Order: sequence, then structure tokens, then C-alpha cells
Amino acid sequence: MKATAVASSNIAFVKYWGRKNEELRLPENGSISMNLSSLQTTTTVEFNNEFEQDEIVINGKREALQNNRAVKHLDRVRSLAKIDLKAKVITENNFPTATGLSSSASGFAALTLAAASAVGLNLSRKELSILARLGSGSACRSIPDGFVEWMDGEKNETSYAVSIFPPDYFDIADVVAIVSTEKKFLPTSEGQKTAQTSPFFKTRLRLIKDKINRVKKAIKDKNFSEFGHLIEAEALEFHSILFTSNPPLFYWTPQTILVMKEVQAWRQEGLEAYFTINTGQDIHVICRKIDIQKISKKLSSLKEVSNVIVNYPSKGAHLVQNHLF
Repeated sequence: MKATAVASSNIAFVKYWGRKNEELRLPENGSISMNLSSLQTTTTVEFNNEFEQDEIVINGKREALQNNRAVKHLDRVRSLAKIDLKAKVITENNFPTATGLSSSASGFAALTLAAASAVGLNLSRKELSILARLGSGSACRSIPDGFVEWMDGEKNETSYAVSIFPPDYFDIADVVAIVSTEKKFLPTSEGQKTAQTSPFFKTRLRLIKDKINRVKKAIKDKNFSEFGHLIEAEALEFHSILFTSNPPLFYWTPQTILVMKEVQAWRQEGLEAYFTINTGQDIHVICRKIDIQKISKKLSSLKEVSNVIVNYPSKGAHLVQNHLF
């Protein structure tokens, strides 16, 4: 009973922040995202009656089992499959973990698909997305292909993600600038709990559906300029909620701000690109595919940037035959 899945991280163009239900991880608002081709998690899961306890190994490091989110997720799969077998899980990320690049999204999407497949559950994409959301909210967006919308929903069965455009629909790329591989000071799952303490949070919720529709239309129309201005403004608005929460959440570093200012300067010079940032310090620079080399070269020339990772829109979580053990 073994299966291996690969899932991509995703970048949210319209962010989700705050949960209306902590246990079910139901978001306060919907979101729009894109799966990323070069930020991936590979996970192999085996259930075996010879295993005396679960074993979780992430990037070569054995994880403690007490209060472990992956173990709790395995329990959900065991409950669905009506089994009590222990599991061995080996996970590898090809990008920095816990720095704001959504490793929990790709991680729980891969774990969901691999574990469900290993026990023989024949779940639909919708069912997989719902199950992945219970492990990590943003993981539900890494199940479908390409450009994705996550519906907020009022109950477990109505909050899931769907593909709204295939990976090759919109000719854009995401060039990630790594400014630090240090783990962020507060996990996103904890930061979410402070959302409603911002005095601007209710205003954000009131306006968010219109913003989602405008971003979807910009993608549909392939209007890169409109799309770019919308997502950059959204990133700044999103972080203003973090800054004004209690306690305030500052994920940016001085290097983060420098890259943001550089991107805006390049745009003034005629090189059209826009930034967006998740809950971390690293920057996602969104550009047209024809400008990838120019953007990559400029980012690599900055002493504050330690690495550059080029991403294209990617398919969602999928099974592979090459197991990690």
C-alpha cells in the first residue's frame, strides 16, 4: 500500500487571510492562485501492518510525532479508508521550507494525494481539495491545474478549489527572488488567528469579491498590465492587514523592500513586471515569459538576492511512479 505524489506550491494573486472556522480551515474570503512549476514537493506514503508507529521524514529530518499535523492528516485518511495501519512518509521539497514560499501548500497536497492513493481511496479532485484544505488551507489550491480559484464556502463541503484556466492559458511567469532561507518567525497557521484584530480587516472583506472578479477578468482577457497592477496592490493591501494586526506581523526584511522598489523602478524604465509576496520575506516577480531572462538577470545582479527560481504555470498534484523509498 504505497503511492508517491508530486504537488506544486502556489502563489496567491488574491490572498486568503483569516479563518471563519479554525478546525475546518474555512477561509474568511476566497482567493485566486497559480501553481508553480519549480517549487515542488514529492511525497511517498506507505501503510503497512508491520509498522508499529507512524514515521514522518521531511528533507531528511525525522519529525516528532506528538501534535504533528501530518499525523493528524494521516488519521483523516485512515478514518475515510476505515483502517488503522501505521504509515511511513518521506517528503522532499526542492525549495526552501517555511520561508513564505507555501511549502505547506505543496506538502499537504502531495501528502493528501499520496496517502489517499496508497489506501485505495478513489477521490475526485473536489474531494481531494477539501481533504487537503483540512491539513493546510492553501493546500487545496495545489490540487487543481494551472490558475485556480478557492471558494470560501460556509461549510466543509462547499470550500474547495477549482481550475479556472489551464497552465498554458496566460503567457506569464513567476521569478522568485530568494532573499533569505531563514525560517519565518511565525507560521502562517498561527498568524491567521490575528486577522480580525486589524481595524481594516472588515473593509478588506467587503471589497474582496469585486477584486477577485477583476483579477479573474484580467486573466481571462490576458490583460497583463491590468492584472499586474491589481496583484501588486493586493499584496500591499494584504500586508497592511498584517502590519496593523495585534500583535503586528512583519514578514518583510530590508532586502524584501529593496527588491520591491527595484521592480517598481524597472517598470518606470519600461520593463513591465510586478511583485507579490506571501507571508514571508521572499519576492515573487510576475512578468511576461518573453521577459524572463531580463528579470532573472536583474534579480541575480542584486547582492541581496541569493537565488532566483523561474516558475511557469503548472499542473496540480499528480501521482508518479518513482518512490522515495
